[in-house]
Amino acid sequence: AARKQPVPTAAVDASLAHTAGRQTAVFAGGCFWGTQAVFERVKGVLSTTAGYSGGAASTATYPQVTTETTGHAESVEVIFDPSRITYGTLLRIFFSVHDPTELNRQGPDVGTSYRSAIFYTNNEQERIAKAYITQLDAAKIFHKRIVTQVVPLKGFYRAEDYHQDYALKNPDNPYIMVCDRPKIETLKREFPNLFVNYTG
Repeated sequence: AARKQPVPTAAVDASLAHTAGRQTAVFAGGCFWGTQAVFERVKGVLSTTAGYSGGAASTATYPQVTTETTGHAESVEVIFDPSRITYGTLLRIFFSVHDPTELNRQGPDVGTSYRSAIFYTNNEQERIAKAYITQLDAAKIFHKRIVTQVVPLKGFYRAEDYHQDYALKNPDNPYIMVCDRPKIETLKREFPNLFVNYTG
């Protein structure tokens, strides 16, 4: 196991907004099937999309991204209501369901497209994310230092239709059972008040 203890609440975070709205967060934490499977089951998340971030629009296709030459990471765009869930809470979930100390790989998937990355959409997200990584490293939550990139979102490109909600539609796929089912179980166990039993 990569971590020694549960991931704590973010010390630096935004307050819950007074009015409902829509904000965008983009996370890369290994294969996007698993990342999407987690975030689509979180209260306050309005929608999720699997896609590619970090490279050019012209190379945002699965056959190209898997060559590991495009600069893209498999990412998930999370649209959330800031009056119902904070960015810091989303980060806490993100760090709970993948290993942020693995460089350019996640489980059986190896390559820069599987890197751990936070693509921030504004200065506040950058500030919260960087402070949180510092907090987690200082508390030695993980056995090694966090290598998650914190970089500005230059573009998010939706992945092919067959990748959307893949884990939801293919629950018996051996990869999903081994790699992604445990992520959903972690969410359910560690965030019971935020877990939604999403069935599409």
